[in-house]
Amino acid sequence: MSDIQDRIVIITGASSGIGEATAKELASKGAKVILAARREDRLQKLQQEIESSGGQAVYKVTDVASHEQMEELAAYALKEFGKIDVMVNNAGVMPLSPVHEKKIHEWDAMIDINIKGVLYGIAAVLPSMRERKEGHIINVSSIAGHLVFPASAVYSGTKFAVRAITEGLRIEECGNNIRTTIISPGSIATELTQAISGSELKAAIIEETKIAIEPASIARAIGFAIEQPADVAVNEMIVRPTIQQL
Repeated sequence: MSDIQDRIVIITGASSGIGEATAKELASKGAKVILAARREDRLQKLQQEIESSGGQAVYKVTDVASHEQMEELAAYALKEFGKIDVMVNNAGVMPLSPVHEKKIHEWDAMIDINIKGVLYGIAAVLPSMRERKEGHIINVSSIAGHLVFPASAVYSGTKFAVRAITEGLRIEECGNNIRTTIISPGSIATELTQAISGSELKAAIIEETKIAIEPASIARAIGFAIEQPADVAVNEMIVRPTIQQL
């Protein structure tokens, strides 16, 4: 049996892209997955697909920008399964724009989802993990969390923050046997580009993402981190297309 077998895993942003692929990958290896996102129709469909393939999945409609809803998500997982082994903070948005355009509502959305959503996810699961002295928190950053390019200032800022938060968490909680992993995807074929409101910028980014690899590539990386022996922590991975220069 894989070390993923029977793990209880919460996945945010599970309605599409990396979250959906991760749910399918982990469920296929025997994990019991809790699917979280805002789009209930997508969650229902994914749950049915996983169960029809012999996996186990439940879902809870959740807005990661709400501390209360994230606490309710963790409580739901504990009620259903009695523990939380892994938290995958995957939900994120990427409405790229130059700073001078002052798209403040987009900045707020990135801060609320990309930063606060991760913090709320950590806060929701950490007490039970500390009590058990066992657990694994996986936070999805980005290649934009390692470098900045035109129109990415705020988005990159949020993803740099995810890496800083995760490293701080590692230092604080390694003595409690809680593992942390930062996953930084490069160009991945997801819906992220749809949030870009500037038509010219959106077209340019979509053109650049023609080299994108499938979300399943990130799902396998997440699975690899989870299935390591308990005394091994894969703390950070960058996964991008072989031909991606950025």
